[in-house]
Amino acid sequence: MRLNVTAAVLLSAAAYYVYLPLPPGVCEPWKLMLLDALFRSFMTAGDVLHSLGVLHRVHLLNHVVSLVEEVPARSCSALHVTDSALAGIPTRVYRPRAGQALKRGVLYFHGGGWALGSARMRSYDLLCRKMAEDLDAVIMSVDYGLAPESVFPAPYLDALSASRSFLSADTWDRFGLDPNRLCISGDSAGGNLAAAVTQTLSSDPSLPTQPRVQALVYPVLQALDFQTSSYQQNQAVPILYRPVMARFWLQYLDADPLLEPSILNNLHSCALDPITRSKINWTVLVPAHIRKHYRPIAVDTSTGAELAPVFLDVRAAPLLADDVVLSRTPKAYILTCEFDILRDDGMMYARRLRDAGVTVTSDHYDDGFHGCMVFANLPMMSSVGRRSMEGFIRWLDQNL
Repeated sequence: MRLNVTAAVLLSAAAYYVYLPLPPGVCEPWKLMLLDALFRSFMTAGDVLHSLGVLHRVHLLNHVVSLVEEVPARSCSALHVTDSALAGIPTRVYRPRAGQALKRGVLYFHGGGWALGSARMRSYDLLCRKMAEDLDAVIMSVDYGLAPESVFPAPYLDALSASRSFLSADTWDRFGLDPNRLCISGDSAGGNLAAAVTQTLSSDPSLPTQPRVQALVYPVLQALDFQTSSYQQNQAVPILYRPVMARFWLQYLDADPLLEPSILNNLHSCALDPITRSKINWTVLVPAHIRKHYRPIAVDTSTGAELAPVFLDVRAAPLLADDVVLSRTPKAYILTCEFDILRDDGMMYARRLRDAGVTVTSDHYDDGFHGCMVFANLPMMSSVGRRSMEGFIRWLDQNL
């Protein structure tokens, strides 16, 4: 009897910890709750160890990911997989063994808030394998430097160096790439890097070729407004919460972590000039049916914090680029998810690109959540993850 009571109490406590009220429409909510409970556990443990001075909060989660998720570069009958480098930046390369002599090429930047993850993670390894096989393409997955050891602009510069190498004649010859069929892509923080380097590359006439397309998956593109309609709607939806995103930004920009309350309340950006404000005006740039009933939240300008110049750097916040820069960039694919705080970032960028004359495909998932595409396989096996991955690869096949 005592054992049964103890078991019941423990099960009840576990259920209480795992259960999280989610808005109706989220794909397979219990799977998302379990995933979130796992993330929260390690993040909480990391916060405790960080406060005790044992290690940085992200190191615990990265250590666990390394133990559980990282896989070696394993070739198979269809693919030759190697760990290589582009301009000295570690890169895992997936090359089909058969098919066309010259291959399409995709340079991919993984997500993780510029602080977590790796191209060697099982989830990204499976994504890149599927891309390589389905597209008969060479996929190059980049391991740029991570915060807190590597902060802006270092990860951007890693991404830019790898991208310049990807577009070079030496790389075409070495890996059998078709220089007219190259793509820059990434998800979340990797989508940020992909957008930023694409802007830089597209404005450089000295390059021997340009990317044909850019493909951005729920990208994070600005750090000036943490009260967009998607931040308001999804602030309590896993796996990416508002405070976590603010912490990632402050860490990436090497800013004072004590600014977190200020940036969450937009106190750091309350005095933006009209031109900059127009570039992130979600009340205009996000469709009405997407932003719903949400309205801008008033800010007490008398308590505003000083805006550090790094928050306005377009290499960190690609959404702030001028129209003339956007107009030079290639055809774009932008995937967004309804239950994602970053939804409006992607929506605003799609609108600004279109207004600048760029052809854009917006792929929105009404039941999607942040990070869903890399949860398309076991053990998560998310339905929206599988659908979004297939849609992403299908667009590449049709446009690259």
